[in-house]
Amino acid sequence: MSMAFSVQDLDYLTALGPAALNDGPVAALEHAWQACRSGQVQRPVAVRQVIWDSWRRSVEAGIDPADNAYRFASADTLAATLASHRVLIAAAAQVMHGLLAYNPRGHINLTDADGITLYFCGLDITPVGSRLLESVQGTNCTGLALAEDHLVYVLAEENFASGLRQRRMHCAAAPIKNAQGQTLAMLTLTAEPGWFHFHTLGTVQAAAEAVSRQMALQGLLEEQQTVLEVLNEGLVVLDERGCIKALNRYARQLFGVGLELLGQPFQRLGRSELSAALGEAVRDLDCTFHLHNRSQLACLVSVCPLEQGGVIVSLRENRRIREITRRIVGTQASYTFDTIQGTSRAIQDALHLGRIASRSESTTLILGESGTGKELFAQAIHNASDRANGPFVAVNCGAIPRDLVQSELFGHVEGAFTGSARGGSAGKFELADGGTIFLDEIGDMSFDAQVSLLRVLQEGEITRVGAKNSRQVDVRIIAATHRNLSQAVAEGAFREDLYYRLNVLNLTVPPLRMRREDIPLLARHFLARCARSLRKTVQGFSPEALEMLSAYAWPGNVRELENSVERATNLATGELIQAADLPLETRPRATLRHYEPQPAQDLSSHEMHAIVAALTTTRGNIRLAARQLNVSRGGLYNKMSRFGLSAADFRSPL
Repeated sequence: MSMAFSVQDLDYLTALGPAALNDGPVAALEHAWQACRSGQVQRPVAVRQVIWDSWRRSVEAGIDPADNAYRFASADTLAATLASHRVLIAAAAQVMHGLLAYNPRGHINLTDADGITLYFCGLDITPVGSRLLESVQGTNCTGLALAEDHLVYVLAEENFASGLRQRRMHCAAAPIKNAQGQTLAMLTLTAEPGWFHFHTLGTVQAAAEAVSRQMALQGLLEEQQTVLEVLNEGLVVLDERGCIKALNRYARQLFGVGLELLGQPFQRLGRSELSAALGEAVRDLDCTFHLHNRSQLACLVSVCPLEQGGVIVSLRENRRIREITRRIVGTQASYTFDTIQGTSRAIQDALHLGRIASRSESTTLILGESGTGKELFAQAIHNASDRANGPFVAVNCGAIPRDLVQSELFGHVEGAFTGSARGGSAGKFELADGGTIFLDEIGDMSFDAQVSLLRVLQEGEITRVGAKNSRQVDVRIIAATHRNLSQAVAEGAFREDLYYRLNVLNLTVPPLRMRREDIPLLARHFLARCARSLRKTVQGFSPEALEMLSAYAWPGNVRELENSVERATNLATGELIQAADLPLETRPRATLRHYEPQPAQDLSSHEMHAIVAALTTTRGNIRLAARQLNVSRGGLYNKMSRFGLSAADFRSPL
């Protein structure tokens, strides 16, 4: 902030001393003032240009110099102005009282940028709420400083109002600015001539700059506080004793507390394993807080010690982290009941049961052969439920190695086993928290994992591998299998109590051979999608091709039909798919009964003949045939699907 004075201003100031102005300058200023009021345009030498210009503006504004009454802001305006400037008033008041010690017979006032008096101190009082703009009061020090927007001084005889001229008090005013250089307020010092001199201006300017610096600092603190408040991360600041100095909005929401915990020990937020780690730097510690309302809060916590003592604790809620992860990796359901194709009675019955299941939170079991679309039904149930905005996590239990099932489903802590992820890892159930988990091929789940799954169903809690404490999860379970679970229970391959827990609601997705009337609809649906994806001009099927598709048994069900249509679309050379474009398996062939029973062979050679022989001798019993071939039932089903074999063909009388 610079002193913008002319040579004439400095001459006036140099002439000022501890004594009042002598009669010569006073008389000259009086004469000039009278001349201005009379309409004289040419400035007399005795008056400064800045004062003459202000007098002229006062005359043009119609200010009556004999009217010495203050004009005030309305009560509502004043109340709002004082409230909006409370921080400024508090900061300026300290500086003003300090400045008053060097001006015992004067006074100091603070006005906002609109000239409304906010605060005063000293002997000669300027009322709070009075308006000191030049256009309201005529030439005065505060009004002139606002008009010029820099440091100014006004001698007693340079005021426009007669009351101020007769008071024989000199004034200096300096603007208080924000960090962007905009004027926030004006600080004005009024003093008797004996206490007013050149150094008074430097004092007023220094005082205004001090308030400006405080306001800039306050603005910076407010910006930082705003940033802390809007962060989607909980922050708790602790002093060297471990007591809470500050906690932002997100932290208050996480713990369900208010500012009443300021000054309280950190442990008041909840019990956790973090207490022992507050004295050292910690990064991304997986921590569970046991809150006083008996709920749990799982967070990733980092601790950053401060040089001046104390620490900053940052908390990121595990559920929110997983929501972001799911958004990135796309663990959301895309199918609805409207996207499931079919008009047959069988599929409509399944859809009806699916809609009933979507209105319930109960565990649902979906039965059906491989390829019938069990996951489509699971997604549709999720999307029609109250959990539609939550995650949908699908897990193929049969594809997870037996010794990793528990880790995949329930997660693990760091060091739980060789090669475990640093910091541990969340399992599928934690990723599905707040939504739905779809456990496909539940019949292939290991016995140990079945025990853990039963605990989730009963208690709503999971325990990571290697962890001491359990975690609460809010997950709706939908399971699916192509196996006969009741038979698996009878054989001791599946827990009976888990079966009854899973089988609260159930529906069966019918195989394609039981809904043959839907085959043309599905085939055309797949053709339209494949033609668009492959950029082919294929429009439909020849009558022979459509008849062949409808007659085939489709052991691989809808999945096999979709793959067959895609293959045929690739091979088609015209606008219609012909019978020759379809896979060999779908074409009419001699019955399989001409195969004579023969000993089962190793599947590495003559696989199809070995499977046919085993199915023939066991009359289509998959379990016995798989045992005879020394393969799993799932493996046998896959082989049969590849060769277009159906167990039903071998169960008919020979």
